[in-house]
Parts: sequence; structure tokens; C-alpha cells
Amino acid sequence: MNYAEIKNCDIANGEGVRISLFVSGCRRHCKGCFNACTWDFSYGEPFDEAVQERLLKMLEPDYIAGLSLLGGDPFEPENQRALVPFVRRVKARFPQKNIWCYTGYTFDGKGIAEQEVQTEVTGELLSMIDVLVDGRFEEDKKDIRLRFRGSSNQRVIDLKSSFSSGCIVLCLT
Repeated sequence: MNYAEIKNCDIANGEGVRISLFVSGCRRHCKGCFNACTWDFSYGEPFDEAVQERLLKMLEPDYIAGLSLLGGDPFEPENQRALVPFVRRVKARFPQKNIWCYTGYTFDGKGIAEQEVQTEVTGELLSMIDVLVDGRFEEDKKDIRLRFRGSSNQRVIDLKSSFSSGCIVLCLT
């Protein structure tokens, strides 16, 4: 997997001060996407061990609330497989920090609805995410007043509460 960018002290992509990892690769190609350069799976740099160690070091300060995964799309099959081992390390080392993830795919209450992105690690990745922002960006529904999303069809979902209650629980953001 390649990544396009890492943002330190990001306050735009989740609650609190965060570290944001923008992965490369997206097959959704939403019209008006703010990050179209990340559609290409070979864009950016390799997500290697040195990069992962750098991210873990960036997550150490107490004022960092957590990690945000964006793209591209973290739920492209190739990206899921590369992210799961890293997210496991983040959760083990920083259990008090939360993980937000942005995807153009949709959560149906049990998992990702689109079958074409189902892999052997999809469920595990979802289980480690605290907040999922789902849905394609829709240019005609763009609203700059929305918090943590670009268009009104996108949802900010509390995954832990959704899994435990059996229904989709939206965050009050």
C-alpha cells in the first residue's frame, strides 16, 4: 500500500487533535472529490515499517486524541490488508486513543454493504474503528457547514455502539 500524506496535529478529520493518514487508492471516483490525486493506488510513498514507526511516535503525546484513516479509501481491499496489522499495533499501544475512518462505501449495521470490498480482514478492521464516516461524496449535497463530512448523505457513525445495539448509531457531531 502507498500513502499520499500524513497530517500531524490535524483538527479537521475527527474530534480532538489527531494524526491523519491519507492512503492511496480509491475506485469510487466521486465527482468533486477534494483528494482525487489519491485515487491512484501507486500515488505517494510506500507504507513501510519506517512510516509506521513514525506514525506511532506521532501518536505518543497525551494531547493527541487518536488516528484518522482517510484516502483514497481505507476500505479498498488492498488497503484493508495493509492497515489491519498497523491498526492492531495502534490499538495495542494506545488503547485510550480512538480511531476514525472515512470511506466512500456504506455501513449497513453489520459491516460494509458493498460486497466487492469484502475481504478476510474487513470485520477485524471495522471492529478496531471507533467512528466511521461513510458514504460517497455527492457534489450536489456538499455543505461546508457539516462537521467531519463533505456532503449531507454521509454519516458519522459510532461503530462500537452500532455493533452493541444492533442498529446504526450516529454520533452527535
